[in-house]
Amino acid sequence: MSDIRPFPGIRPRPELADKVASPPYDVLNSDEARKVAQENPHSFLHVVKAEIDLDPGIDTHGDEVYKKSAANYRRMIADGVMIQDDKPCFYIYQLTMGDHVQHGLVVGCSVEEYEKGLIKKHEFTRRDKEDDRAHHVEILKANAGPVLFTYRQRDEIKNLVEELKGKGEPVYDFTADDAVRHVLWVIADEKDVVRIQDAFKPVDGIYVADGHHRTASAFRVRDIMKRQNPGHTGDEAYNHFLAVCFPDDELQLMGYNRVIKDLGGLSNDEFLTKLGEKFDCEPTDKPEPERQTTFGMHLDGNWYRVSAKAGTFPADDPVKSLDGSILQENLLAPVLGIGDPRTDSRIDFVGGIRGAGELERRCQTDCAVAFAFSPVSVAQIMAIADANDVMPPKSTWFEPKLRSGVVVRSLED
Repeated sequence: MSDIRPFPGIRPRPELADKVASPPYDVLNSDEARKVAQENPHSFLHVVKAEIDLDPGIDTHGDEVYKKSAANYRRMIADGVMIQDDKPCFYIYQLTMGDHVQHGLVVGCSVEEYEKGLIKKHEFTRRDKEDDRAHHVEILKANAGPVLFTYRQRDEIKNLVEELKGKGEPVYDFTADDAVRHVLWVIADEKDVVRIQDAFKPVDGIYVADGHHRTASAFRVRDIMKRQNPGHTGDEAYNHFLAVCFPDDELQLMGYNRVIKDLGGLSNDEFLTKLGEKFDCEPTDKPEPERQTTFGMHLDGNWYRVSAKAGTFPADDPVKSLDGSILQENLLAPVLGIGDPRTDSRIDFVGGIRGAGELERRCQTDCAVAFAFSPVSVAQIMAIADANDVMPPKSTWFEPKLRSGVVVRSLED
């Protein structure tokens, strides 16, 4: 049984929605965020990346940054930029990117269900990133950025969403600067709220698609606030956290690409020779790989098609047969000496939305070689999560992205 809860969302005034809504905190670095928000005082980047309003040399995880986030958030509410619904609601969040359309329900998901493993994960988290998100939530007393969840689609939910969309006009309908259209409906009628909850009760598992650190931080914040509350009942707002739940058949993934700073002392020819021991390699003019177990590689100004040879990985192992595992175990670790891609500074990760041109640019500036990946499937993610296993780091890149600031969930109600 999936326990989802409505909540009185804090969200932008309709005429300011397109100005407030911002990319997630982890999509832009501080410099990029500063440029995006410098002429937009309403951008929610001032809340999720408040270092942009402080000295560029500041520690981005320092207390001053979190305090600035909270001050900016409170100011947006005080100035009437953000308003709060007067009753608990659900929200339908529609994203359109080109021909692709997906519909999510904005809900409060249960920390207890995460604790019990009913909300399933497929990645390890890093303690420092958990610390950052937990501290941000604790200082704001709010979930500022939603987690992207998925579930095995159910016709009952899909039909209900379509019905509710047709009952009223959306409160927001805007196209962001990345050409993604964002449409939001508020579901405030108590009978409709109950219908959504009832439709979700048979869902036997919710899966973290994007936002493992935000999910883990919700668990930690719940424990902190529980300890601080001698009258804890389990019904407080901090027992649930902000998520948008999409059916698995509507999600869209792209490859999560790798760029490597150097060749570990090898020349280009020596590297290609080492590569050839485990991979077939041939020149190509098509950077994107056609299928899994095949990569596009950019080296010394040229693109190659690189395919894993038979026997280099166990095809029946759902984790070791993933592209991230294949490249790591057969090249990155043994040839380039990158033992832990989660912490090694010689490797960086580039979302597929940035395209092959970004990989070429990185190889012209600060990297020696780049690898373009095929996307994994939602079915692979679910199978690995169901087996209580984890995927290699940076295996999933979902598009389109949810925007922060469209709906915020307070922990003080």
